[in-house]
Amino acid sequence: MEDEKTILAEMQRAIEIFHDPRPYATTRIALAPCSPFSVSPDLMRESASLARAYGVHLHTHLAETLDEERFCLERYGRRPVEYAEDLGWVGSDVWHAHCVHVESAEVQRFARTRTGICHCPSSNMRLASGIAPVRAYMDAGCRVGLGVDGSASNDSSHLLAEARMALLLQRVGGNPAGMTAQEALWMATRGGAAVLGRDDVGQLMPGKAADLVGYRLGELAYAGAQHDPLAALVFCTPQQADLVVINGRVVVRDGQLTTVDIGPVVERHNRISRALVNG
Repeated sequence: MEDEKTILAEMQRAIEIFHDPRPYATTRIALAPCSPFSVSPDLMRESASLARAYGVHLHTHLAETLDEERFCLERYGRRPVEYAEDLGWVGSDVWHAHCVHVESAEVQRFARTRTGICHCPSSNMRLASGIAPVRAYMDAGCRVGLGVDGSASNDSSHLLAEARMALLLQRVGGNPAGMTAQEALWMATRGGAAVLGRDDVGQLMPGKAADLVGYRLGELAYAGAQHDPLAALVFCTPQQADLVVINGRVVVRDGQLTTVDIGPVVERHNRISRALVNG
């Protein structure tokens, strides 16, 4: 583990070298200590000060498990959300992943402070963390987007799959109106842009980046669903995109990446994975 002085210096270096604040930029730096219970309070506060001095965003994982809740109550005498607020980790420049175990007053706190929430449904299910109260977040006016967490707790990192899981999880408790297909896709697009503080991406309209994803509805997976293509995208088995355009640049055409030769990448990945497994 690096010492805190080194961590802060590396954070500053990353911002100064790589952060691109221009509209439509695809490289933005956010300062992201893993979680407020795995680093010191000083590092959390100093990270927040550094981020705000440079005008970049803050991100961490919060209220993911009951173990975290017990730890924060025992160590700090506060629940995770209250502890994060004490550290200065709320506001429109902050987004937290997970936020599964929260009380109604904490939902209102997120809404009042405009703190963003990144819902990671597949990871929460895989790790048995629980179900985030996304319906309550949305009804309270919170900024909510979708995330995949990480490959170690997700396996596919397929954002459309996350939209489907988010919808199903909000209905599993018995409320068929827990989430609509339109709301799920909204979270995956405009919701995510809002959480990241982006006003230049997230929807197709004049002045926004030319970002779009295309799916062929004539494929077997969507047979019979052409009458409602939006719902089909969410309810049907998630498919690979046929076309992806990022800020006007085609990066997937006919389902194939145009920017990377996949074969050597997969081969190298498998080689590294075997080495890790074999010690």
